[in-house]
Amino acid sequence: MTVTPADPDVRHFRTLFISDVHLGSKAAKADFLLDFLRHHEAETIVLVGDIVDGWRLKRNWYWPQAFNDVTQKILRKARKGTRIVYIPGNHDEFLRDFPGTHFGGVEVAERMIHEGADGRRYLVLHGDEFDVVVRHARMVAYLGDWAYDAAIAINVVFAAIRRRLGLPYWSFSSWAKQQVKSAVNFIGEFQKVVVEEARRNNADGVICGHIHHAVITEIDGIRYINSGDWVESCTAIAEHHDGEMELITWQTMASRPAAVLAVSHQMPAIETRERVGAEAA
Repeated sequence: MTVTPADPDVRHFRTLFISDVHLGSKAAKADFLLDFLRHHEAETIVLVGDIVDGWRLKRNWYWPQAFNDVTQKILRKARKGTRIVYIPGNHDEFLRDFPGTHFGGVEVAERMIHEGADGRRYLVLHGDEFDVVVRHARMVAYLGDWAYDAAIAINVVFAAIRRRLGLPYWSFSSWAKQQVKSAVNFIGEFQKVVVEEARRNNADGVICGHIHHAVITEIDGIRYINSGDWVESCTAIAEHHDGEMELITWQTMASRPAAVLAVSHQMPAIETRERVGAEAA
């Protein structure tokens, strides 16, 4: 009997954390995410909110085949034995009425405690409940959403030009956000508040999304991890089987097997990875 070896181009993890895909928005990088899912497997995949963008779908229905492909890929992984946990965010808040419900093998939860392979306990939640604008000024949030759409529209132009030049994807909106002092201050305050919530839950760390700013860092003795998004940065968090956490940026479609090989995050790359070991603190 011939034994077929495992696909060397597919990386295997204990857990993957993905958030802020915004299916329903023209800005969603569904093709990048689908390519990422083809090259990454995990025992558990946690969808950390805003996977579907209900706000935009209410305004203007947009659902191309690529969005179906991503949905079917996730459901296919569930059928093959991957545990899929969906933690709704503010853009897909309609799912918050169904905690504990299973849809096609996908489990819905308001939040969860993730036990890392290294023994660390992580509070996992989307994070919008700590965004004062979203909680207390919904109309202001919607207006900000429209302004964000304008920045994303500029992204589309930049992306088209860079593709023609053979350059990897680069996010104008993400860059612009980092140049605005108020946005930088908001990110810092958001991180502090979420870290305090993790501390109140006796957790060693927190994994969230919402603000589209991917990072793995330590804040006041608590590990803060944000999985980023698939609108601007195309990022995900991967937990290795020893508990090590890795931030993966999927910059360019992997058109050839070598595209998924590890490269330094300081170099232009098809995939960039930042790894934080279990011993780091």
